[in-house]
Amino acid sequence: MQALAPGERPLSAAARAFNLQLTRVDKLKAQLDELDALGQSHRVERHRWLAPLRQRQQAQRRALALALEGHLQSQALSRAQQATATDALCALAQSLADEGHADMAALHDRHSRQTLAQKRQAAADAMRARLEAVLGESLATDGDPLSAQDVVREGLARWRAAREEAQARRQAKAEARKARQKPGARQVEAQAQAADADTQLRTLFRQLASALHPDREPDETERLRKTALMSEANTAYARKDLVTLMQIQLRAELADPAAVSRLADDRLAALTLLLKQQVAGLERERAARQGQLAAEFELPHGQVANANTLRQHLLTQVAALESTVAQLDQDLAQAEDTAGLKRWLNRQREAPRPVRADRDPDDYA
Repeated sequence: MQALAPGERPLSAAARAFNLQLTRVDKLKAQLDELDALGQSHRVERHRWLAPLRQRQQAQRRALALALEGHLQSQALSRAQQATATDALCALAQSLADEGHADMAALHDRHSRQTLAQKRQAAADAMRARLEAVLGESLATDGDPLSAQDVVREGLARWRAAREEAQARRQAKAEARKARQKPGARQVEAQAQAADADTQLRTLFRQLASALHPDREPDETERLRKTALMSEANTAYARKDLVTLMQIQLRAELADPAAVSRLADDRLAALTLLLKQQVAGLERERAARQGQLAAEFELPHGQVANANTLRQHLLTQVAALESTVAQLDQDLAQAEDTAGLKRWLNRQREAPRPVRADRDPDDYA
């Protein structure tokens, strides 16, 4: 679909600009396809490496929690050791209960001064107070206590509403300033070119819609083909995807592949403007896709998702999880007998550290 110079005549500036934007569109679309493929392959690789380690870690945490409960029932520990063992047991049981293990929720509530429900409600109330302080308004409801999920949902809804209202005010002010300004010659030219570009895009779509209307096709096979092409055209038009519309035109045999090379420079300039808009949209889509992958795979803040960063982060996660599993093996070995457990509990009390059993490898990143 590129603009080609007839014979040996050099390309005009308008043709070169059109070809450049066309190349950028093709490159960005290829990059988006590569990001999709990267996400799919990394999900498989991540599961292959992390799932077995996480299953083993979960089993070890459960075994350690049950071992601690067994020692608490034996009454062989001092009061201080019992308190340390109870804290460790509750931390383990709570983390497992949060992952959906109902028996661990019951285990926690048997040994904790606060039930999990009470802890969760206290956390939700604290979160609500912080959000109300930030928003400057109450998140009060009809009197029913809000869960943590309810607090987050309501707080985010209020925050989005406030942000959208502020954006609307800024946009209204900008439009008012723009309306007061007299457009210069360049601005008038740009507006005319944008209007011409929209007109050409709309004209191309209408030509396709007329030629591909499935109700006008008596042949069933051809009607299905036209229905599929029309569906693609509708999506492309909504996205102002000039390239796809032109490709559909060629696939439907409604255009001459060399027709672009015969367009006048003013028409090429209008089409180039559409391509520039499409490039900007594709660049935003690429950035959004990279951000989604970075969030999904929990990359460190500021890192861009690509094959190298995803692989390095996965190796870090695997190493951290292997270290956690190894530490749990040691903890379980010490918890096998009372003397070993007492030494372990004394170390916990003398040099407090988070119980590795309930840590996720992502915490080490």
